[in-house]
Amino acid sequence: MATKKRVFTLRLDDEIFDKIGVLATQTHRSMTNYIEFVLLKHIEEEEKKQGSLKKD
Repeated sequence: MATKKRVFTLRLDDEIFDKIGVLATQTHRSMTNYIEFVLLKHIEEEEKKQGSLKKD
């Protein structure tokens, strides 16, 4: 099934990449899913502080 999600590349040192892998494994997620989860959680926290984040 096709999705309309954008994709981007992260440039990370191997050490950071490995740490993300450990955290993803601990939460039983893929690395991609874990990164998405963390970003969405952070956006939610920021919107609680600042209100809705909108592109100008």
